[in-house]
Amino acid sequence: MNNPVELRHYLQFKDFTPEEYEYLFARTRWIKDKFKRYEPYQPLVDRTLAMVFEKHSTRTRVSFEAGMNQLGGSVITLMTRDTQMGRGEPIEDVARVISRMVDIIMIRTFEQEIIERFAQHSRVPVINGLTNEHHPCQILGDIYTYMEHRGSIRGKTVAWIGDSNNMCNTWLQAASIFDFKLHVSTPPGYEMKTERHTAEDRAHFEAFADPLAAARGADLVTTDVWTSMGWEAENAERQHDFEDWQVDAEMMARANSSALFMHCLPAHRGEEVAAEVIDGPQSVVWDEAENRLHVQKALIEYLLIGRTIV
Repeated sequence: MNNPVELRHYLQFKDFTPEEYEYLFARTRWIKDKFKRYEPYQPLVDRTLAMVFEKHSTRTRVSFEAGMNQLGGSVITLMTRDTQMGRGEPIEDVARVISRMVDIIMIRTFEQEIIERFAQHSRVPVINGLTNEHHPCQILGDIYTYMEHRGSIRGKTVAWIGDSNNMCNTWLQAASIFDFKLHVSTPPGYEMKTERHTAEDRAHFEAFADPLAAARGADLVTTDVWTSMGWEAENAERQHDFEDWQVDAEMMARANSSALFMHCLPAHRGEEVAAEVIDGPQSVVWDEAENRLHVQKALIEYLLIGRTIV
């Protein structure tokens, strides 16, 4: 039986140290290699993951559910509309009850405050599957994917083109931890609120009014949909405001010749990205999507049983 480990949550990218990320990526490589060789690895038999969804999901749900099953555990999926949360039960009470019945919890919700309150009252680790402010598991997979294809991201330049959303916020935290530059270009009125970030974060950040200038010399160009969940009422306005912020062949040509393209998906070809880019040779979006599975398995393992020498 494993010794008890310290209760840890993963709510923002900055919750872990560079050394912990180094360990997680090493575990990811080992776990992914086992997966590719069809060799079972099931250290979490009799452990249960509860997934709580207040926002819809495809990749988050499949990657966490498949990952926990592959590790030998089981999964319970809770949708807000199907539970007492949909009838106004306090999130603190939900946390107190669920955390007495399962071993680890993943939440995909709205404001970051919700998941922070949940974690404060949970007896087990809580993972942020997405909030309005942060998306740490996605960036965990993105950085692993970059390293898999190009090696260390230290000293590189990542260009974020589009809305300054939860992905953009998390990229900036990652830039500080991994010591790379983040170029951000958004339309007027959609600029990043850098006051939310530390001085160390801001030292790795540069804003560009011109998206082509932001992409110049970049090693990775990445974007997201123009209208995130919860902002659908602004869709028509955003379509107009973001029309010059499409990642197309001209923009990728400004980046380094070895630059990669990423997108967290789902993507709208002809809007935030041209089909020739997302379906082109510089795109690694399918590896990026798959790697969510592997990094999250390493994350769950680490939170539940700590470091392993296996």
